[in-house]
Amino acid sequence: MVEFTTEPFELDTFPEHAAAARKAVDEAGLAVSVGPFGTGAEGEAEQVLAAVGKLLRETLDAGATRISVQVSVLDEEVGKP
Repeated sequence: MVEFTTEPFELDTFPEHAAAARKAVDEAGLAVSVGPFGTGAEGEAEQVLAAVGKLLRETLDAGATRISVQVSVLDEEVGKP
C-alpha cells in the first residue's frame, strides 16, 4: 500500500501535479481511495513499487514542490480465521 500527498496545496483548483499522481496510480491498476489528508492505493508489491516511481517522476515534472510518500506492507493474513 502507498499513501501520498503532493504540494503545493491549492484549494480552488485540482493542481496538475495532483492529477499526474492520480493518473500514475490509476494506470498501474491500483485500488485507490482519496481521503482528506492524502490518497491511498493498494495492489501487489511490484505493481505498487512501479507506480511509486512513476508517481514521483511525473508529479515533479508537473510542478510538485514536495511529495510525501509512505509505503506499507499489508498483512494478508489479518482478518482471516
